[in-house]
Amino acid sequence: MAENLRILSTKVLLPNQKQFLLNANFSVVEADFISTNFTSPPLEVLGGALIFTSQNAVNAILASENSNNLKEKKVFCVGIKTKALLETNGFTVEAFAGYAEDLAEIISLVYANLSYTFFCGNLRRDVLPEKLKEANITFNEIEVYKTELTPQKITSKFDGILFFSPSGVESYCKENKITDEMCFCIGNTTAEALQNKTENIIIANQPSVENTIIQCINYYKN
Repeated sequence: MAENLRILSTKVLLPNQKQFLLNANFSVVEADFISTNFTSPPLEVLGGALIFTSQNAVNAILASENSNNLKEKKVFCVGIKTKALLETNGFTVEAFAGYAEDLAEIISLVYANLSYTFFCGNLRRDVLPEKLKEANITFNEIEVYKTELTPQKITSKFDGILFFSPSGVESYCKENKITDEMCFCIGNTTAEALQNKTENIIIANQPSVENTIIQCINYYKN
């Protein structure tokens, strides 16, 4: 592996996540290209089951006064980390999937008789609600957090960039151009946001920060 490889992470990593890269002898720079703020919406009108597609939505609900009242409901979610966060805080996850479209298919095929509340952010993708509508699933949406872009100019040159969300891609590209950097993406939707910007894309095998980092390390080892 070449010496002095420089990696930019478009979010500030946890210490153990960053250590993976440092142990591989990378130089690492981190910056948060998006920020998340919880809202406090009313939670009176809820479906019989709950849907979470991100840890941000879970944390927003946990920060609300009514979170304990929701723990008897069936929960459906996207992502193993989201599932773990829910279960650690007393929720029972009925089903989960790696991607929103897969979760929508599970709900449509197996749990179509339930009604749902989808907790989401202001930049949520259309995939899950559109597929639920197509399957005539009864649901409502409650926006529980807002994602804001925090673009910043990067003046140094990097060999690789870690991207963890489509909004992170959008924020980075507001102030920077992607040239020959290799882009490591947490999932397919993040990779789609890079279309027409670069062909240097590697997608994590599993949609997690850790696997994105592993893909980066493995790429340069080879």
